Amino acid sequence: MKKGFIFDLDGTIYLDNQLIKGSAETIDFLRNRGHHVVFFTNKSIATRTDYVKKLNHLGIRTSLEDIINSNYVTARFLKQKMNPSELAYVIGEKALYDELEKEGILITEDANLANYIVLGWDRQFTYEKLKQAYMAWRNNHALIIATNPDRTCPTAEGPVPDCGALIGAFEGVSGIKIDHIMGKPSRFAADLIVNHILKLKPEQCYIVGDRLETDIHMGNVYGLHTILVLTGISTQQTIKTTGIQPEYILESVKEIMQMSEIMDCKAERRGALHD
Repeated sequence: MKKGFIFDLDGTIYLDNQLIKGSAETIDFLRNRGHHVVFFTNKSIATRTDYVKKLNHLGIRTSLEDIINSNYVTARFLKQKMNPSELAYVIGEKALYDELEKEGILITEDANLANYIVLGWDRQFTYEKLKQAYMAWRNNHALIIATNPDRTCPTAEGPVPDCGALIGAFEGVSGIKIDHIMGKPSRFAADLIVNHILKLKPEQCYIVGDRLETDIHMGNVYGLHTILVLTGISTQQTIKTTGIQPEYILESVKEIMQMSEIMDCKAERRGALHD
């Protein structure tokens, strides 16, 4: 049976600019067996084209259709929700602006005119940007959208602050939860990938990642098979702390090749229950 595999990138396929051992071989193995492989990252500081170039440079054959990032999911969501005349004020880096503009989202530099505030990972985040977002929310009742909930991003030197830090800053000053979070683990993202990109049933799909609260949580909620790899953020101890339970726990993606027959049998039994 054809299956879909949704791979996280940072901490799952590579760390910074170094492939995790066995990841390229695993992708080739799955593709050669006829499975559909896509990559889904919450990281919002690079474009989908950047990821295509990076993966190809690292030896993983990739095209633009194989890449989903939180910027793309955010842009698709806003395209559905915004009226043609509505404006977005964006806190984020060039990659986020580029993806929004590709989908025809109108961006304003004046937060006082904004109907939507978009929060993304911004390594030049300032008090003034936070103030502008807060004023737009208070004065205009602007809806607040974040690209992703990740508190940190894994790097070779260790985790660094991600978009979750900006969410925390806004929720701290406003006293409310933001309106929508895109990327993993949102149902909007899961539906977009499973139904519109992979075009498979949830029970035919696997999500592979290093974060329980994003990768694994999205899979559990949406009915996907879940594979946690221990090469990034989450650990065995994190499972006890969060209570989020993956279906499989592997040292790295390399073990997927060894697990393939067991996964095939379990998938067939699970599929039979849904027929």
